[in-house]
Amino acid sequence: MKEGFRQSMAWLHTWSGLLFGWLLFAIFFTGTLSYFKEEITHWMQPEAPVRSLNAEASLGLAQRYLEQHAQGASRWFIALPDARQPALSVSWQAPAETGQRGQFTEKLLDPATGSELHLRETRGGEFFYRFHFQLQMPYPWGRWLSTLAAMVMFVALVSGIIIHKKIFKDFFTFRPRKGQRTWLDGHNALGVLVLPFHLMITYSSLVIFMYMVMPASILVAYQGDSDAFFKDLRPASNSTPAAGQAAPLVALEPLLKQAQAHWPGGRVQRVTVNHPGDLNASVQVFRHGADRVARDFSSSVAFNGVTGQPLQASPEASLPRMIGGSFYGLHMGLFAGPVMRWLYFICGLASTAMIGTGLVIWLGKRQLKHAKTGVMPVELRLVEVLNITSMSGLVLAVAGFFWANRLLPAGFAERADWEVNSFFILWGLSLLHASLRPGRRAWVEQLGLAALLFTAVPLLDALTHPNLTDGFLVGGDWMLAGFDLACLGSGLFLAWAARKMHRAPHAGAGGKPRSARQPAQAVETEVN
Repeated sequence: MKEGFRQSMAWLHTWSGLLFGWLLFAIFFTGTLSYFKEEITHWMQPEAPVRSLNAEASLGLAQRYLEQHAQGASRWFIALPDARQPALSVSWQAPAETGQRGQFTEKLLDPATGSELHLRETRGGEFFYRFHFQLQMPYPWGRWLSTLAAMVMFVALVSGIIIHKKIFKDFFTFRPRKGQRTWLDGHNALGVLVLPFHLMITYSSLVIFMYMVMPASILVAYQGDSDAFFKDLRPASNSTPAAGQAAPLVALEPLLKQAQAHWPGGRVQRVTVNHPGDLNASVQVFRHGADRVARDFSSSVAFNGVTGQPLQASPEASLPRMIGGSFYGLHMGLFAGPVMRWLYFICGLASTAMIGTGLVIWLGKRQLKHAKTGVMPVELRLVEVLNITSMSGLVLAVAGFFWANRLLPAGFAERADWEVNSFFILWGLSLLHASLRPGRRAWVEQLGLAALLFTAVPLLDALTHPNLTDGFLVGGDWMLAGFDLACLGSGLFLAWAARKMHRAPHAGAGGKPRSARQPAQAVETEVN
């Protein structure tokens, strides 16, 4: 391979990583947290009791509740509880008015009693999941921007593979306490260690939004009618119009076993009832998305809502749909059990750290050139501030999000929005702080504060839990205990990072003084 080509790939790798690195760090970090979004939501709604699960009994309780509170609705939606989502969710849609969509109402029920749960309002882990690909921006601009970032990430990965001639040697090389070389070795090792995960998670994100970035085939095949494409993609959502004649709804519990007979070893995740109480009522029972790797949103069995007779089962997915569903399933990791989910989480943190170390390397090697003068150019100071804000500031904002959940009164109006506001306010303050403080001190102070907040989360949980007798110590709420322990571990790691940053010499980008290092040009050549 010609040296000129490798140098051009190095330039592409460096600058694509810098310009989109801050955004990619936020996308990967919040996406990594999303692998435990149900557990995060459970911690942020401590009023939810811990109950043994019985899907059939819960379905009967949901039907009785909806018959009492959702008469006249056009559709019912029932999400059955499981080990990660212990609450029974019911919702219904009012009949649509002319030119408008029917209003949705959602309630959470106790899966053991069917009584309505009064939980505090929160976005929970769903906030991180939505921010991961929507960036808190109006539709579709956030999705476009995150997809563009994914494309740049893929380019950075491919160019990174090209420029590393000794990729396997880089994996086994780590030289601690060597300043820029340590950061470079860490960046290379993280890149090679979970390279298959990097490629899978990046490419699968492009496949998920392929209908946005490559819509030409859909528009041609459906003559510009994208709605028709989605109706064909998810035929279970289509139903016969209401007859306008009243008829009692069949008991839903027996339909559960009939549906499960179509999926040996499979589970039911949700049930949809179209036109409940009408002669043309129909029931769709959907398979649980975590039963297999390939995600098929239309995997369901339909029943007559009055007689209970099976109408149709969704056909086996075609090969293209199976391939697309497999990429979706691999990206989301819904099929993963506890061990595999933690592996996803660790790999996600490795991807995030790889991006962060790349940003540090870019700045550090350019700081070396100005170490003798002691004056940092404005553009480098800007990169330094953005590095601090995008990394330690983001971690600090996440900690503030958790604290806001417990400090805001449970009955406070619009408290879910204010949890999110607290996240962005603290993130904005971290930007101001990084702008006013010297770089190293800003790192230490923000990491130290984040360490304090995360370490104190278990204490905060104990002091603000609405009913300690229903928590981990008595009720055996392992999700609650696991969240507290994860926060404690994160706080200790951040405290270690702040201590290392505080003890590091103040010359250059970290590590030994300039005179004890390699010349800047040698380091720059190896980085590129």
